[in-house]
Amino acid sequence: MAKETGTGRKLVAQNKKARHDYHILDTYECGMVLTGTEVKSLRQGRTSLADGFVQIDGGEAWLHNAHIPEYTQGTWTNHSARRKRKLLMHRAEIDKLASKSQESGHTIVPLAIYFKEGRAKVEIALAKGKKEYDKRQTLREKQDTRESNRAIAAARRRQRTKV
Repeated sequence: MAKETGTGRKLVAQNKKARHDYHILDTYECGMVLTGTEVKSLRQGRTSLADGFVQIDGGEAWLHNAHIPEYTQGTWTNHSARRKRKLLMHRAEIDKLASKSQESGHTIVPLAIYFKEGRAKVEIALAKGKKEYDKRQTLREKQDTRESNRAIAAARRRQRTKV
């Protein structure tokens, strides 16, 4: 099932791999054109963004390779799982994304799918690919902060037991 977050968003899926593989430069929230069975499948919390990407084609933004499995109670009207889905954005945002994504090393990736006030939304990001050493450095920084937080918590526990 989808998780409720503190901001009134009901998170359906998150693309954690995108944050690991890319430097996120700018994020956008946009709607999606979906069929009824896709919405029902999303409400069950069934989707994957791991291979997803956004492409600007003919002045429109399209989400490719986002896997929304067929609705289990669906009939012959069911949708195909990996079809491309149109994204609803303002013209200025699409034009800005199109020009930025043409630069070398830049791409547009989906970060999350969620429901906001009953409507399915997707958070997309303009991103630049990380090099292997950038990924290692990011992991090292996370590990260092985790270790320092553990040390601080342990020191506080020892201090409380002495008093």
